[in-house]
Amino acid sequence: MRAVLEARQKAVAVRVEEIEAELERVRAALTEAEETLRCRVIGLEQYLEALAEADAPAVAADGMVRKEPVGPRRAVPHRQDAVGTEVLSVDYQALMAAAGEAGGDGLGARRAAVVLGWDSALASRVEGARARLKRLVERGWLVEDKPGRFTPPAPEPDAAGAGRPGGGS
Repeated sequence: MRAVLEARQKAVAVRVEEIEAELERVRAALTEAEETLRCRVIGLEQYLEALAEADAPAVAADGMVRKEPVGPRRAVPHRQDAVGTEVLSVDYQALMAAAGEAGGDGLGARRAAVVLGWDSALASRVEGARARLKRLVERGWLVEDKPGRFTPPAPEPDAAGAGRPGGGS
């Protein structure tokens, strides 16, 4: 009887190891699929933004509507090229305001999707919001000190002391 129970135990232990190995393969495949999805969501969003910019008519001084020549443009300007957030689109301005209101914890992608009016239960929408936040980081509007948490950059020390007599330090 003991030999039968030990044999059953060994068989179950082998099965557990097989299932654990299969679980690791599935987790690796899931991670790869999520990364592919994230890249495709970002690519589609960038394509749609470029398409929208190319289709936007420009109004000339004489009141005639003309298409602007297609060339390299940025949907989000670099921060050093801009005076304030007014140069950003409405969606990006909303993300900047939400990041400022989030405080030290920072703004996460799921909350950003809600701010944009998107369904935060859909992974593609959350990834789209994350892509917009990352774009703001790339252009200097936000920083990502903690992974996945986006905050406005701290004021530069030069700007704080610039108004003091004698330069201050």
